[in-house]
Amino acid sequence: MADTDQDIASNIAAVRKLLWLVAGVAALLGAILFLGLEKKGVEEQAPATAALPFGGPFELTRSDGSVLTDKSLAGRPYAIFFGFTRCPDVCPTTLARLALLRKKLGADGDKFDIVFVSIDPERDRPQDIGAYAEMFGTPIIAATGTDAQLAQIRKGFGVYVKKLPLDPAKPDGDYTIDHTAGIFLMDARGRLSSIIDHHEAEETALDKLRMLIG
Repeated sequence: MADTDQDIASNIAAVRKLLWLVAGVAALLGAILFLGLEKKGVEEQAPATAALPFGGPFELTRSDGSVLTDKSLAGRPYAIFFGFTRCPDVCPTTLARLALLRKKLGADGDKFDIVFVSIDPERDRPQDIGAYAEMFGTPIIAATGTDAQLAQIRKGFGVYVKKLPLDPAKPDGDYTIDHTAGIFLMDARGRLSSIIDHHEAEETALDKLRMLIG
């Protein structure tokens, strides 16, 4: 009888071990399944929350009246700067600087485009920006657009623009424009390579351009 009781106790212990093992395996499978579903949920949500590419799609009018888009610039690196023809210092200084940097690169200076976008459609007509770009002695793609087109490209590049009246007492009178002064360097695939700051050292700017065209 004692042997029988001992056998029963052993069987109960074995069953308990088996139940604990099954429970453990079930818990492990449940955790794996939960993590897999959680990961899948994150992956399914990613496209909806992913940021749009820097720059994004845009369409402008070139100084010769033709259309300029992100696609027409594709295939070659480019340096793009936003300004306006009546800018007193930053704009002419920046475009003159780009012309000089291109010259200092020698033969490599022809490996990227310079793009000037006027953010002042009220006063800068296509022919105006064309004449302005010619002043700097180097090929410059000059373009502008409607308010809606400029708002789109400004948003894509994160460009700050604020119109400021020259005479606060005459808000509808003559004005200047405060704006982002950086030069955006875009690679041949339309991706941001770097930004040249307005006050950046010349050699640093040259290094960034060499990396862009390299």
